[in-house]
Amino acid sequence: MVDPQMVYLLWHVHHHAPEETEAEHFKAPEDFWADEEAGDDVKLLGTYSSRDAARARIERARQLPGFSEEPDCFYVEEFVMDKDEWTDGYVTD
Repeated sequence: MVDPQMVYLLWHVHHHAPEETEAEHFKAPEDFWADEEAGDDVKLLGTYSSRDAARARIERARQLPGFSEEPDCFYVEEFVMDKDEWTDGYVTD
């Protein structure tokens, strides 16, 4: 049996905060949420062959404008290559 090939998507969220309030940020490494309708800006920084490669990109991005303002709002999402998602379809309200 062949082990599945994994890929790691690296996301960053710039959280929007209404005037006179403070933006809420991720509290833990696995804490990911965003509200794009409220103005959060979600960016895909890249797809990597290992979690270590994604972490190295985080360190580089933390030195850049914008990302340095929210240095803890990165999220690495793990996916199995060639695996179908949404296999039962979806329903809208």
